[in-house]
Amino acid sequence: MGSFVLTKLLLFLFRPLKTDKIFQLVNKAILILLTLTIPFLASAQIDSIANQIKRSPLVLELEVENGGILQQSGLKETTYDGAYYNGLNFKIGFKQRAKKDQYYQIYNYPIYGIGIYSSTFHSDIIGSPYAIYGFVQTPIAPRENSRWSWDYRIGLGLSGNFKPYNEHENPLNLVIGSKNNVFIDLGIRAQYKLSQHWKLGAGFAFHHFSNGALALPNKGVNLVPLTLSAAYQINPDIKIKRDSVLEPYSKKVMFHVNYGVGSKQLRDDLDQRFLKSTFSVYASRHVSYKWRLGGGFDLFYSSSGNDEEIAGDKTGKFSSKVSGGPSFYIAHILNERLVLNGNVGYYIHNQRFNGEIKKFFLRAGARYYVYKNINTGVSIKAHMGKADFIEWTVGYTFRR
Repeated sequence: MGSFVLTKLLLFLFRPLKTDKIFQLVNKAILILLTLTIPFLASAQIDSIANQIKRSPLVLELEVENGGILQQSGLKETTYDGAYYNGLNFKIGFKQRAKKDQYYQIYNYPIYGIGIYSSTFHSDIIGSPYAIYGFVQTPIAPRENSRWSWDYRIGLGLSGNFKPYNEHENPLNLVIGSKNNVFIDLGIRAQYKLSQHWKLGAGFAFHHFSNGALALPNKGVNLVPLTLSAAYQINPDIKIKRDSVLEPYSKKVMFHVNYGVGSKQLRDDLDQRFLKSTFSVYASRHVSYKWRLGGGFDLFYSSSGNDEEIAGDKTGKFSSKVSGGPSFYIAHILNERLVLNGNVGYYIHNQRFNGEIKKFFLRAGARYYVYKNINTGVSIKAHMGKADFIEWTVGYTFRR
């Protein structure tokens, strides 16, 4: 009987839709929720799997987003003409309780997981982007016996299905030049506990879509929507016995060597993309459990310095291809393997024709230690509010 009802329900969800796009998104989200939830609910009856879930409880969440387009000046009558934003997030997360990593205790036992995002702008100019991303959701000053709770979220992933700028087919999209982009997700909210399994929440999110100047234009799409959520935790929370003493954080100076590579389109009238790379050396030390500070030097290479159409009479010169300068280094440690990294640097030498348009440069990204001291990650290098390029990085840390 149950399989018959499920079959009828899935056929209903797959039927041809004549409703507005937002209702199509809701139907898709429900289908995803059913498809992913049912196997977990069935397997939760098996003792061995149930015991694993109790150690790291599984949380399923559906979040609805509404409004909040941050429109760049002068684009209201072009790119954003008639646009209104709606979005959906479906998230699968696990509450982390590993005793060997004390950062889970420091961050009040956060939820790590994977999210699936779908949206519409009710516009043929921008498209209907989707994204897949990883996230960490951290409680803020939790109180064990309170029904109310607060948390903040950090997420990073890749998006697709934008309708990019095209001179002939889509000339009004003046904000994004690529179908696939980086997806950055931040959020804060309050939740109310209805029962041991269910929570309802409300808050705000910030989404940023960018390709790091891989394709122009790249003004980026920025959203600050209102969010409403419903979360289901398969097994109720168990009381966590907090350790009374944390191991002290290291006071050793660490040394970091990193190499990053990416590409960049420099001009609208040139489809060519140029290689960009980075070699970085830093020293840093802990100032608290969550933060490391330090400094070092960044050296940048731009292959566009070899292109006569870009560099002109400076083509091929060392100074046309290489730039760099000192930089302040900051690291926000989420756990023993995952770090958010940032830099504020100053060019001793830079070339505007390579896209180095300011004397100061910025970097923000994430790095994950895949094996001992070896890490890999992704960062966005920028000049104030304008992206330079996306760096895909590998690195090594001494004395970690």
